[in-house]
Amino acid sequence: MTEHPVSAARRRFLLGSALGASTLALGGCGSLFKAATTTPSLYTLTAAEQIAAGPTVPWQLVVEEPMASRAIDTDYIALMPSTTEVKYFDNARWAERAPRMVQTLLVESFENSKRIVAVGRQAVGLRADFQLVSELREFQAEYRNGLKSPPVIRIRLSAKMILQPQQVIVASEAFDVQKQLATNDMAAIIAGFDEVLGQTMGALVEWALNQRNLNAGKLL
Repeated sequence: MTEHPVSAARRRFLLGSALGASTLALGGCGSLFKAATTTPSLYTLTAAEQIAAGPTVPWQLVVEEPMASRAIDTDYIALMPSTTEVKYFDNARWAERAPRMVQTLLVESFENSKRIVAVGRQAVGLRADFQLVSELREFQAEYRNGLKSPPVIRIRLSAKMILQPQQVIVASEAFDVQKQLATNDMAAIIAGFDEVLGQTMGALVEWALNQRNLNAGKLL
């Protein structure tokens, strides 16, 4: 699929910004999560674009903001030096809270599929046939081999399709995508988040659009 020029420019800006701040994760282990002493660099991610072709679905969708724990529901970029400890990168932030960012990108990913009549946030007042409710359970860089080794980027997102107005769950699935990075710098970390989130959202969008019981109109 040919990349849209606007999306391509956005991706170049994203990676260029990360490269400009690539030393943030260098200069000693402590610099990864000590208190910031300078204005933090802000990062955003991009929507999924490689959505499998298929028929347009005959329903409208509202995408809710994903639920998340306090450790993830923040604009800080999370890292885990162990399975039970959460810290945050020094001098680096998401441009908005992680769940809010994911909601925005999920809406855009559904739009990129060109297979849905209408999709939006609840705030726009869309009278939808289905509601997508999700939970962002993992959204961090995991240092499984110590802070000097490249991390694993992990995103885990569970999703439920709820029939409206009956409020009945008609489909549910969980998506867990991980990527081992080759280098331990901020450019690689942000690019890793972008790739893993893109794969997660792409899988979720295709799952939702390919639900036969929804697409056959049996529940509408």
